[in-house]
Amino acid sequence: MAKRMGLKTNDVMHAIRARVASRAFAAGDRLPSIRTMAATLQVSPSTVVEAYDRLAAEGVVRARRGSGFYVASSALPPLAPAEDDARRDLTVDPFWVSRQSLDASSSVLKPGCGWLPADWMPGDALRRALRSLARSNERALTEYGGTRGSLGLRRLLLTRLAEEAVNLSPDQLLLTGSGTQAIDLICRFFLRPGDIVLVDDPCYFNFRALLRAHKVNVVGVPYTNTGPDIVRFEAVLAAEKPRLYITNSALHNPTGATLSPQTAHQVLNAAATHDLLVVEDDIFADFEPEPSPRLSALDGLNRVIRVGSFSKTLSASARCGYIAARRDWIDELIDLQVATNFGGPSPVAAELVAHVLTGGRYRKHMEDIRLRLVRARREVAGKLADLGLELWLMPRGGFYLWCRLPNGLKAAEVARAALEEDVLLAPGDVFSVSETASEFLRFNVAQSRQPRIWQVMRRVLESRG
Repeated sequence: MAKRMGLKTNDVMHAIRARVASRAFAAGDRLPSIRTMAATLQVSPSTVVEAYDRLAAEGVVRARRGSGFYVASSALPPLAPAEDDARRDLTVDPFWVSRQSLDASSSVLKPGCGWLPADWMPGDALRRALRSLARSNERALTEYGGTRGSLGLRRLLLTRLAEEAVNLSPDQLLLTGSGTQAIDLICRFFLRPGDIVLVDDPCYFNFRALLRAHKVNVVGVPYTNTGPDIVRFEAVLAAEKPRLYITNSALHNPTGATLSPQTAHQVLNAAATHDLLVVEDDIFADFEPEPSPRLSALDGLNRVIRVGSFSKTLSASARCGYIAARRDWIDELIDLQVATNFGGPSPVAAELVAHVLTGGRYRKHMEDIRLRLVRARREVAGKLADLGLELWLMPRGGFYLWCRLPNGLKAAEVARAALEEDVLLAPGDVFSVSETASEFLRFNVAQSRQPRIWQVMRRVLESRG
C-alpha cells in the first residue's frame, strides 16, 4: 500500500512540474485546492497533501499559511523564444533588427532603428537631474525601489493621464522597469502557452518577439490608416477567440497611422462582445501635435490596459515604464513584479524621469523635438520619393515613415545588401505576422539624415533595378 501511495504521489508531483515547465502555472499562481487537485487527478486528498509538501521542500512551490500553495518564481524554466521556420531568413525574423541595432558599432548608420539620436535627447537636463539626485537622495542610489515605484513620478503620471481624460486613482498605476517589461508582466499574468493573441499586421516587431517567448499563438489583423480593419477584426474575434489584443493607438509603429474615433468605438464594442482584453501601448503619445482618441480613455480602464514609458523621449538608458489598469489587476501585477524583479523599477531611473518631468523643461524639449521631426519627415520623404519609394501615408507626428519599394523589390534583399555597407534598414516582414510586407521598409527620419545612407540606398536599388 505504501509503495502504491508513493507512486501516486510521484504522479501528482510530475503533473505539477509539467504544468510549471509549460507555464500553465506561472510564478505566483495559486495551485488548485487540495480537494480540487485530488478530484482532477483522481487521487486521495492525502496524496495531494504529500505531493504539495514534497514540492514545497524542493522549492517548486511555497506554502502560505491559511492561503494555500503558490508556484515559486525559481521553479520556472528559462523563458526562451520558440523555434520556427522564419528564423532561417534572419532578415524577416523579429529579433533581427533588434540585434543588429543594439550591437552595431558606431560606424553603422541606423535608419532602421527605433530611437532618436543621442544629440536629440535632453542630455543637459539629465545631467542636472543626476547631479541633484547624487546630492539629495542617498536611498535612491543604494536601496531597492518600492513595489509600486516612485510616488513622485506616479503623481506626475496621474496628472498627465488626467489631461488625456484617463482618470485614475493612485492604486491603478504601477511603475515598471520599461514599457517592454510592462507588456511582459501583462503577458505573464494573463496568458498561458497556446493562448491566442491578436496584433496589428504590421505591428511593432518586438511584440512578435515577446509573444514568441511566451509560446502563444499570434494572429494578425490588417492595419489601415484609421486603425485595424474592423471587419477583419470582428471576424478574427469570432473565429479565434483571442485573449489579448496589443496595439498602438497613436502614431502606430511601423505605419505612423492614428486611430480614428469611429474605429476606436468599434474596437471597444467588439472587445466587449467577445470578452477581449486590450493592451494599449502609448509610448509615442508625446510625439503627437495634439491628442487623438485613446482606447483607455473611452473604456475607462475596464478592459483596456494602458502602458507607456519615456525611453523614446528622454532616455533609453534610464528606463522606466508604467501600467495603468484596474486596481485588482494592479494588485496581482505588483506581486508578479516582486517575484520577477523584487520590486519596482530602478529608483535612480524613476527619480531621473521625475526630475526632468517637473517644471517646463520636458514640455519645451518635446516641442523642440516635434518641430525637428516635422522638418525631418519632410526632408526624408523627399529623398525616398527621389528613389522611387512610395509613402504609405504621411504621419501626423513621430519619426517613422512606412514606404513601399519600387519595381517589386524585396526589402529583405535590400536590407542585406545595405548592411554590407554598414547601413541598417528595417525590412517590412519583421513587422508582419503574415509576412505580407515584403516590399516595405520602415525609416526612422531622425536617423536618416546622413548623406551616405542615400548614396548606399541608390547603389543598392540601382543594382537590383
